[in-house]
Amino acid sequence: MNKERKQFMKTCKPVLRVLAVLLAFACIATAADAPKLTFKFSNANVPRALQTFPGSINNAGVTVGQYQDKKGVLHGYILKGKSLTTLDDPNGTKTNAQGIKFNSANKVVGWYTNSSGSQVGFLYDANTKEFTDILGPEGATNSGAEGINDQGWIVGYYTDSSNHFHGFLLKGKKYHSLDVPGATASFAWGINNKGNIVLSWYDSTYPFKGSLYNYKKKTYIPIKGVPGAGPDGSEPFSINNGGDILFTWYDSSGLEHGALLHGGKYYKFGYPKAYQTNAAGINDKNALGGSYQGKINGPWSGFEATY
Repeated sequence: MNKERKQFMKTCKPVLRVLAVLLAFACIATAADAPKLTFKFSNANVPRALQTFPGSINNAGVTVGQYQDKKGVLHGYILKGKSLTTLDDPNGTKTNAQGIKFNSANKVVGWYTNSSGSQVGFLYDANTKEFTDILGPEGATNSGAEGINDQGWIVGYYTDSSNHFHGFLLKGKKYHSLDVPGATASFAWGINNKGNIVLSWYDSTYPFKGSLYNYKKKTYIPIKGVPGAGPDGSEPFSINNGGDILFTWYDSSGLEHGALLHGGKYYKFGYPKAYQTNAAGINDKNALGGSYQGKINGPWSGFEATY
């Protein structure tokens, strides 16, 4: 998850948290908690890093994300077993790799910060070692590339000149803006090979909500929020080709936790004994990844889990 985006939005965008009558949406999932799945966790840290923030995991177990080195500098990365590739976009700093193809490690998307302090999306080609800017539609002032499927379709979000957030799909060379109907802000996080896209969004009542966009039908389907989430709601961040959706949800104190929507049921999880857990990416092999904070104000570490 883009923690800088979340903090920016909370501090720079006034939001009213008011009681409202909930609309009756047709949902794609049940609301009740389901019996527990067994999640088996392992560490997935960049060697010698102070902090590790995995963003995605592909079907070969290759992970991408961001890490902080011993000098406090942030870098993007590709981690294949013990083989580390550090990613530093030549046009800026704080490179953050967020998405990787399901069945290939040759294309990675993410974002960096340019010299003006603006966020800019990128596409990295591991074969040519080249970075290409993903700027968003014409008029975008900031952008972030978050997910890519095997066809090379890229999703993410951007801000316009009025500082409003929109999701986007980049298919070939054409951008398509993604705005959930009724939303004040929309963010496209993940895409699978069927062209299904998961978005989080909010309206004037603020709590994060989720929707599934079907590219072929051009329809938005509301996704029921994670049961028991607090006033910040829950956000779907990744979807695999089997339709499993990975969430981060926020409790009554605003702390982060993971949840998996599998077979129409929600399964909550957290790294064992962790203070909070951020769920980021999921593949087709029953594996997912993210980061956890072991104790309050402590560093963040990466994890992988199977289910």
